[in-house]
Amino acid sequence: MLTTNPFAVLSEVVPASLLQIYVALMILAVAVGTLLDAFHKGSAKYFAQRRAKAAAMARRPLSGGDKLSLAACTIGEAAVSGEFCKWPRRVSHLLMMYGFIAYVVTTFLMVFCYTVAAQTPPIVPALWTLGALMVLVGGLWFFFFLRVNVAYDGDPPLHVGRADLFILGLLTSTGFGLLWKIAQAGGGNSSVSLTLFAIYIAGTTFLFLAVPWSKFAHMFYKPVVAFQRRVEEANGSTDLPTPEAGRLSRS
Repeated sequence: MLTTNPFAVLSEVVPASLLQIYVALMILAVAVGTLLDAFHKGSAKYFAQRRAKAAAMARRPLSGGDKLSLAACTIGEAAVSGEFCKWPRRVSHLLMMYGFIAYVVTTFLMVFCYTVAAQTPPIVPALWTLGALMVLVGGLWFFFFLRVNVAYDGDPPLHVGRADLFILGLLTSTGFGLLWKIAQAGGGNSSVSLTLFAIYIAGTTFLFLAVPWSKFAHMFYKPVVAFQRRVEEANGSTDLPTPEAGRLSRS
């Protein structure tokens, strides 16, 4: 089961070209949804104004090398979820982040590059399965134990708000994707397998179409904001208190 390309097996009843069109539409949905989210919230306008203000207030000029170094630090921080101080949240986000990356990349490869099951390198579907499992572990851990509204606001564990749309879509997509693959390995394109595939597609479609209303777009905003914060700290234009100032104010 681990080394079988489920999309290639599915092509016996669903044309590979139809799956390719679907994936392309979901990529387009993410791009359009992110732009709509930025327009609705005014994020792009706010960031442009913030950047212009920071440039005008800069006390120290930054070279191209300085900015490149800051970008590398930002990428390094994002790669280890360095914005989280507590290890449970960091581990949960790392599992979801790297699991989701593996899940998306291998889905693209299996749908576009390896449409014949026998030609699919075994590592590709294996990484797809591993990625989905990582998302499930990290996502369920986060949903039931680490959500801020549950941990600090006293809401019931199953309370669902707008902020939970992304994690619910992610769990539905990966969870039913795995169930579909298991059912397919046991009975090919059976009625049970196709039913699970339909739910998997519905969950995946919800995940990507809900971008304007969920936290999906935050994955693109956060690195940009983190980089700008580092630039402002480096050129002296930041209006945020420094750790030293915070210690002095408490003394």
